[in-house]
Amino acid sequence: MHLIIRLLLNAAALLVVAYLLNGFEVESFWPAAVIAALILGIANAILKPILVILTLPINILTLGLFTFIINAGLLWLVATVVSGFAIDKFWPTAVIGALILWVISWFTNAITKK
Repeated sequence: MHLIIRLLLNAAALLVVAYLLNGFEVESFWPAAVIAALILGIANAILKPILVILTLPINILTLGLFTFIINAGLLWLVATVVSGFAIDKFWPTAVIGALILWVISWFTNAITKK
């Protein structure tokens, strides 16, 4: 049940980012935002740890800020796969979108903690 709630909150977060940011477009809550949130969650679970390890030297040099670039890349990747979810440009749209998603996710994690 907790995973479904997290999925729906992440889908809603994608809609909030689409509302706030020009060039970040989500057609609808169902199916575009939900499927994008699901695939983004899978990408974050599988690809992100591998990418963080591969980019560890630059991540250390930037004091972890390169993680936002990794998040933006995964967001960009999901936008290329899911129809109804599009990002116009990597810089600044995907990077700022990843930053806004991080803030929203931080807030929703604080609220939904058990």
